[in-house]
Amino acid sequence: MTDAHVVSSAVELTVDPVTAFTAFTDEMDLWWVRGPINFWSDGGRVVEVRCERGVGGRVMEVLDDAVAGEVFELARITVWEPGARLAWASSVDDVETEIRFDPLDGGTRLTVEHRIPAGGRDKGGTAWGRVVPTWFAAWCAKRDRVPHEQIDIARLSLGISYARPAAAARWLAQAFGFEPMSDLPVGPDPLPEGEHGHPWIELRVGNAVLNVFKLDGERTEGARTHVPWVYVDDLEAHFARAKGGGATIVEEIHPYPGSSVYVTDDPEGNRWIFSQARPTMR
Repeated sequence: MTDAHVVSSAVELTVDPVTAFTAFTDEMDLWWVRGPINFWSDGGRVVEVRCERGVGGRVMEVLDDAVAGEVFELARITVWEPGARLAWASSVDDVETEIRFDPLDGGTRLTVEHRIPAGGRDKGGTAWGRVVPTWFAAWCAKRDRVPHEQIDIARLSLGISYARPAAAARWLAQAFGFEPMSDLPVGPDPLPEGEHGHPWIELRVGNAVLNVFKLDGERTEGARTHVPWVYVDDLEAHFARAKGGGATIVEEIHPYPGSSVYVTDDPEGNRWIFSQARPTMR
C-alpha cells in the first residue's frame, strides 16, 4: 500500500503565537497577495479572501455578487486552537493542511504541513505551503506600521521575455530591487516546462506586476518599441545600486520635464528608464 505524501514548509515570525494565529485567520484578506494567478475561482470576481472562525468554518473567496452572497469554498476548518494549531480539509482536492504556531524567543515558528492521501489529488491545496512563508511573514513584519487595507495590483502589468528568465529575475531583484513574490527559481535556465508551461516568475514594483517569461525564438534587433518607465523612492541610491549590480548605464541621471531620470540596459539588452517617485505613490 502506498503511503500518504507529506510536504511542509516553515518560517520564523517576529510576533507571538496568539498574534500570529489571529493575523493569519482574521487578517487573511490583508496578507493574501493579489496577483494574476493567486485565486482558485474567477480572479476577476474575487473581492475578499476570508477565514471563518471555529471548527466547521470556511476558508473561501468572496465573489462580487453581494446580493446572492456567492462564495467559492476552498476548505473547511477541522481544528481551531488559537495560538497553537489550525487545520482544514481542502474543498478543491484531497489535501489536508495543518498549521502549527510554536513559540520561539521573541516570536513564532509557523509550520505548514500538507498531507495528500495515497491516490489523492493535489489541485492547488499545497499552494499554501509555498506562499505562506513569504506572504504571511511579510505581513507580520509590517502590520503594526501600515494601514490595514487591501492593496490590489495596478491595472497595467508588464511581461518581459528573457533567454535566461531565472537568471534575469535574480538580477532584476538584486540590481533593480524589484520584489519577488516567491522564492526565485534555480536550476537549468530556461527552466523545464511543466503542465502549465514555463514556471511562473513574478516580481513587484510598488503595486505593479512584472512577469518574467521565457523568450520564444531569437531576440530581434532593431528599434525598441517598449521601454518600461519605473518610479523609485530614491533615484540616486537606485542608480548607484543598478550600476554596482552590473547594469549598462545608457544615460546618467539628468533632468527631464517634470522630474529627473536615468536610462539603463539589463544584461540581455532590455532598456529601462527610472525616475524619481512622488511621496504619494504606492
